[in-house]
Amino acid sequence: MHRTSPIATADLADKYGDQLRVCDMQFTSYGAVRSFAGPVRTLSCPGDNALFHELLRTPGEGYVAVVDGGASLHSALLGDLMAERARDNGWAGVVIHGAVRDGALLAGMDIGIQALGTTPRKSAKAGAGSVDEPVSFGGVTFTTGDILHADHDGVVLLPTT
Repeated sequence: MHRTSPIATADLADKYGDQLRVCDMQFTSYGAVRSFAGPVRTLSCPGDNALFHELLRTPGEGYVAVVDGGASLHSALLGDLMAERARDNGWAGVVIHGAVRDGALLAGMDIGIQALGTTPRKSAKAGAGSVDEPVSFGGVTFTTGDILHADHDGVVLLPTT
C-alpha cells in the first residue's frame, strides 16, 4: 500500500518554489475527500472510458489515477459506479482532465475526485487510449510514479530527485 498523507499544496509551493510542478488548470473537487495524495498512474482516453474501467478494477494501493480526457466536457469519463469501484479498490483519488457525471452522488463518496466539469453524457467504451504512458496538460507532464498532492488550491507534483 502506498498511502501518502496529503500536504497543503500552498505549503508545498512555499517549500519547493519553482521546483514544484504546478498544474495550471482550474479543477473542481467532486468527491468527499477534498485533499488527497499518492503516486500517479496515468491514463489517456479522450471520450472513451473502457480502459479507465479496467484500471479501477485493479488494486489502487493508494495511487491517484491521472486521466487525460483532452479537456473535453462532451462526455463523462467517471460516474458514481466507477467512483465506488475506485474507492473500494483502494485508490486515493482521481484527477480528470475532462468531465464527470453523477456530481451529487460523487459529493458523498470517500474518495478524492477532481475534474474540469460535469455532463450527463456517458462516454464511449471502445477501449481507445493508453495506460502508464506520460500525459501532459496544464503545463505539467504526469508520469506513472510521480507523487501528486491535490486540494482546493490545485494539483501539484513533487520535484523528482
